[in-house]
Amino acid sequence: MSSGAKFAFICGEDEFLVSDKGKAWFEKETKDISDELSKEVIDARGNNLDEVTQIVDRFIEAIQTQSMFGDKKVVWLKAVNFLANSQTGNAKGTLELLDHLKSVLEGIDTEAVSVLITASPVYKVRSFYKWCIKEGDSEIIDSGKEGIDRIKEKIQQMCAELDIKINEVAIQLLNDKVNGNNRLIAMEVDKLTTYVEKGGTITEELINEMVPNFGEGDFFEATDAFFSGQLEWTLEALNRHFFTQTEARPLLGSLQSRNRLMIQLRILKDSGELGTGYQRISQNDLVRMSGKFREHFDEDAPKSNLNVFTQNPYYLGRLLKDVNHFTLKTLIDFQIAFAETFEAIVENPKDQVTIFNQLAIRCLGD
Repeated sequence: MSSGAKFAFICGEDEFLVSDKGKAWFEKETKDISDELSKEVIDARGNNLDEVTQIVDRFIEAIQTQSMFGDKKVVWLKAVNFLANSQTGNAKGTLELLDHLKSVLEGIDTEAVSVLITASPVYKVRSFYKWCIKEGDSEIIDSGKEGIDRIKEKIQQMCAELDIKINEVAIQLLNDKVNGNNRLIAMEVDKLTTYVEKGGTITEELINEMVPNFGEGDFFEATDAFFSGQLEWTLEALNRHFFTQTEARPLLGSLQSRNRLMIQLRILKDSGELGTGYQRISQNDLVRMSGKFREHFDEDAPKSNLNVFTQNPYYLGRLLKDVNHFTLKTLIDFQIAFAETFEAIVENPKDQVTIFNQLAIRCLGD
């Protein structure tokens, strides 16, 4: 804890990453404390004002009660959800409780107790939030690039502890399949490690076989299958997709989006920017090529499949091996076929399964 701060405060939009960071803080603070009663974790998820009142009362009691054996106490108010922009968070009673909690935190005896508060999500206009950021030893977990780096580090740590390997492309695939949900990523890695022997590797093939698709990621297998160039796998994946899904347009959008990126990668390979020896793309590669071709794109373009240089380099590395299966002309033909498929779906919405099977055979059949 930084000098002068009465408590630590960790927050962010991703509850899993925030809790994981809090867990590391708690373990560090309690490593030399033998008395289990001096280590207290309070679940701070309150669904209504009565529950929030009980949580705050219990927390105040915990930090004001001395340890029985003279050890310094460590108290973690974990997973606070009433700092959010919600009905409970905006209730007058909750705001009054937070004002009271603020006065209690100001009077903490840091010689007797160490306090951590973790919260997700947070409403940043809330005065209590602003006060915690200013007065506490605070850290805001960015769910963007920083979040990706954190979860990648955690996955590699989980695997290393079991002497199992996983590469960055496999991590990116896993992230795609669970639609960016970091808690699900950790759960799936824990499951995958039980299928790999010590010294082995979690492969993309194993992830595709063992990890279900979640949320908007339900069409990833069919897209992966299509761009592998394998007709049989593609038809099987389409059958699985339409067994659980009735809407084809998200799948078509996924195919079009990836194809746009692959067209750009194919051009970069054909021009010599990505030679035949390239197995992956680094951030330095993207910066170099972006500087060279910047005039053809918007200066401050957001992440878009229309601009290959806005993409994650690990994801592009994953696509690079599939690019080798197709010529530029073939990829352009795919894009035309996708447009014609969209028109066919609009005209015959009840024949989506047949239309997509015909698309696969047309593009991938010999």
